[in-house]
Parts: sequence; structure tokens; C-alpha cells
Amino acid sequence: MTTTAKKTTTKKDPLELPLKPFAFEVLHLVSKQRSKAKKVEVLKRYEDPSLKALFIWNFDETIESALPDDEVPYTPNDNKTGDGVSRLSSQYRILYNFVKGGNDALNTTRRESMFIQLLESLHPDEAECLCTVKDKQLGKRYKITHNTIKEAYPDIVWGSRGWYETLDRRGDSLV
Repeated sequence: MTTTAKKTTTKKDPLELPLKPFAFEVLHLVSKQRSKAKKVEVLKRYEDPSLKALFIWNFDETIESALPDDEVPYTPNDNKTGDGVSRLSSQYRILYNFVKGGNDALNTTRRESMFIQLLESLHPDEAECLCTVKDKQLGKRYKITHNTIKEAYPDIVWGSRGWYETLDRRGDSLV
């Protein structure tokens, strides 16, 4: 009689992402979830001020983009591995420059140039995500709604405020 050892396999957590995920990785994972409860769970697990800033820019009707609605003429970063590219989590503090009321002293050319430089420094999928937010199309690109965001982040105060009440120049969240 021969006996065989039973193999033990560790099941990978389907909600597991790298230690410091890119914003687009979190949004893709949220999109994959079938229930609102699971989407909220993912958002809570990977809560980050940069994600909140993106959601506020996208879903808050009082926040208006100071950039044109059309496609942005930039060259995507060709480094898809993520090594050596900027992350929104480290760059979100400058997002106030791209919304009305954030830094109105910037002229249009300088603002657009800064935005292109930011996009070109980011992982290509992260840059695409930011362009989607600029046009307030996040809910169409990813399966995520304003109500899901409200449930995941009840600390965000929506509407009737300017960008400075959301994020100050140092990037400290004031939500």
C-alpha cells in the first residue's frame, strides 16, 4: 500500500495587490468586484489620499477642470514595469494646479505643459487614469459610482467647496 502526501495549497487572496499599488491597480480591482460591498471593501483596504483626490476631482460637481476636455497630446512613458516611474500617490499634491480655483495665476500654456509633464512621468496606465478623471469619466472607464465612493469614504464632504477646502498646497487632505 502506497501513501501519497496531500499537497497543501495556499489560496491567494483575490483582493491582494502589491504593498503600494498604483491607483489604476486599485481601480481595476474595484471594477472586477461584482457587489457594491466588495467594491467598498477594496476601496477601504487601499485607502489613500491620492485616490480620494482623484475621486473628488471626478465626482464632485463643484470641482471643475481647468484643462481642455479634449485628448491630451503627450507621449506615454514606455516603462510599463513601474520601476523608475512617478506615482500619483507621490504627485497628487500638485493636482490643485489643474482645477479652477486651485492656481488661477497659472496661464493656460504653463498649466497644460505641467499636466503633460506629469502624464509623461507616470506609469502609462496611471496617466490614462488621470486623463479619465480630468474629463470626469472615471465611472464610465471603471465600474465605480459616486455612491460607492460615498460609502467607502464617508469622511469626504461633497459639494459647495473649492479645491482648497479639499486639498491644500502641501497635499494635506482636508476632506
